[in-house]
Amino acid sequence: MARVFQKYFLTLTTLVSLSLLPFAIVKRSFKDWIIVFLVSILGNSMADRYLVSRGFLKYKVRPLPDKFGIHLPFDFIHYPLLLLYFNQWTLNSKPLGMILKLLLMVTPQVAIETYAAEKTNLITWRKGWSWKHSFVSMMIKFLLCRLIIAGIRVINKRSISTS
Repeated sequence: MARVFQKYFLTLTTLVSLSLLPFAIVKRSFKDWIIVFLVSILGNSMADRYLVSRGFLKYKVRPLPDKFGIHLPFDFIHYPLLLLYFNQWTLNSKPLGMILKLLLMVTPQVAIETYAAEKTNLITWRKGWSWKHSFVSMMIKFLLCRLIIAGIRVINKRSISTS
């Protein structure tokens, strides 16, 4: 029964995220949001693949378990969606405001992950991995992606001479 609930929960959250995705991407600066989305997919799936292969994380309930060791809905939908909304929310923020908003986005995510690790079979932390590691790694990934999009915006503001 618990496994059925976990699969239902994953399906429901994935469908909700997919339904929110167009609202996050189809905005002004469409190109920027596509870049954020793709960079977050690439970065998070690489980090997740590394952590799973080293035995720090294990996902017992996941789609296509025979083909992928990573958690596809989180790596390809949930996390990129959070990152899109974070980048949009902090687009004109000063550093202190960005850090406060980052805490507001990351803290609930880490709390949900901690609950999932302790009370369900959705994720297993091993080899000393804890909520602190998730918190710091997520903060770094969010800030790194935000830095990338800020750099792209700076480059786009410069005029490019073709002559």
